[in-house]
Amino acid sequence: MKLRFVVACVALLAIAANPVVAQESADPDLTLFFEAASADKDVADAALEQIGANWKDGYAIMLIDWLRFLSRGQGVNTGGMIAASGQATTSDPSQERDIPTGTGPLEGRNRFGNRRNPRVQARERLVGNLEKFTGQSFGDDLDAWREWARALPYDPHAGLGAFKANFYAQIDPTFRNFFQGTARVRLDAIDWGGVKASGIPALDHPKTVDADKAGYLNDSDVVFGFFRNGEARAYPQRILAWHELAWDKVGGEEITLVYCTLCGTVIPYSSTVVSRQVKFDTSGWLYQSNKLLFDEISFTLWSSLTGEPVVGRMAGSGVRLTSMPVVTTTWGEWRSLHPQTTVLSLETGHERDYDEGAAYADYFGSDELMFVVSDRDARLKNKDEVLAIRFPRRNGEGDDALAISADFLVQNRLFQTEFSGRQLLVLTSPDGANRVYAAPGVTFVERVGENQVRDSTGRTWVADEDAIVPTDNPGDALPRLAAFRAFWFGWYAQYPETQLITN
Repeated sequence: MKLRFVVACVALLAIAANPVVAQESADPDLTLFFEAASADKDVADAALEQIGANWKDGYAIMLIDWLRFLSRGQGVNTGGMIAASGQATTSDPSQERDIPTGTGPLEGRNRFGNRRNPRVQARERLVGNLEKFTGQSFGDDLDAWREWARALPYDPHAGLGAFKANFYAQIDPTFRNFFQGTARVRLDAIDWGGVKASGIPALDHPKTVDADKAGYLNDSDVVFGFFRNGEARAYPQRILAWHELAWDKVGGEEITLVYCTLCGTVIPYSSTVVSRQVKFDTSGWLYQSNKLLFDEISFTLWSSLTGEPVVGRMAGSGVRLTSMPVVTTTWGEWRSLHPQTTVLSLETGHERDYDEGAAYADYFGSDELMFVVSDRDARLKNKDEVLAIRFPRRNGEGDDALAISADFLVQNRLFQTEFSGRQLLVLTSPDGANRVYAAPGVTFVERVGENQVRDSTGRTWVADEDAIVPTDNPGDALPRLAAFRAFWFGWYAQYPETQLITN
């Protein structure tokens, strides 16, 4: 589906019919930001003149959104990834996202291409006016524009949410349901990820097989291991990367397992929210390169990293999804620990190349990002993996966040630290699986086997998926805590105040 680039009549009619409207404010009328990209020069010039007369830099993001879809005069570029079914059609999901940077050589008579193309002329007008209004000279570099806009103090147009809802509804009408109500994050840091709502098909209680029937897996294949109420299940990365979301039932509990391929996190959440089972799906939107979910009741956008509602009717409610422990390990190691485990079958109901490494090979194989984030930190490379741990602050305002280098933990397979007023024990397996346990008042000094450790008093403890248990008194068991792996850039973008342990 392409945005019809006429006088933006369709978009203007959408605003009139849509309940997502801007509140009255001193900001310019929202329709001007649609007319600003009109192919009719007189209409566009009149709109830009009114916008410029009352300009503030917080308006820039709306013009930047237009530039994305006027790249090189080609109109909307969805990369061929959206078929009539709304499912991805490319062979590599890392290419399923629309990422026109606007940089590089452009065909035609100037940097904007063929001047006779009305859409190219409209783009030229927008870039020229952006540079005039802001005093910046980023030209056709959309990433530079985004980075500049997000570095500003947050002072957007009061109707920014309404603009995004109506603008992107021309790609998917479902988007009109988003951006209503409260926003707990910067709306200018929310990007469209290049797919429709539910456009990446989730796995719905996927078929599983017993370990001895999973002949398609090699011992070295990466799996995400989950254990609940005595039941073990493995989710191979090679399958989950194509779907990013699984609704499943393990140990008698309904879970929502989210894989944000861009930021490298796999987090299992309970599907029960305030005593009600809720279905979450892929929204098509990202915040700081992190996958946003939406619930099918209120259409609120939820952070898949924090489990919090960030934009919509549930935002600010204090509700938060309950995360559960998970490990990133190898199939051989998980199967050895849990010979009774089940694992996803290749019979998912979808046609994909489920070979190891087929999905996101280019993205995982480089340190480059696909989407701009507001903050980065050079202490680690963007996609270096960290063990991510967080605890809600006691005052209820945000989280205390800790990142521990995965490479450091490989060299320190028994590691104890204090964080956020808690004593923590991190045990790392030979294949790099990390498990975190509460350890108040206990000092662990050595490993005495792959699943056993000894404390400073000589007591031996056995570590399992639920707890670490002293052999002489199981009643003193210490619980396992939720933690997961993440790419450093994605964790830092969400938690720039995070503590980092690298040595």
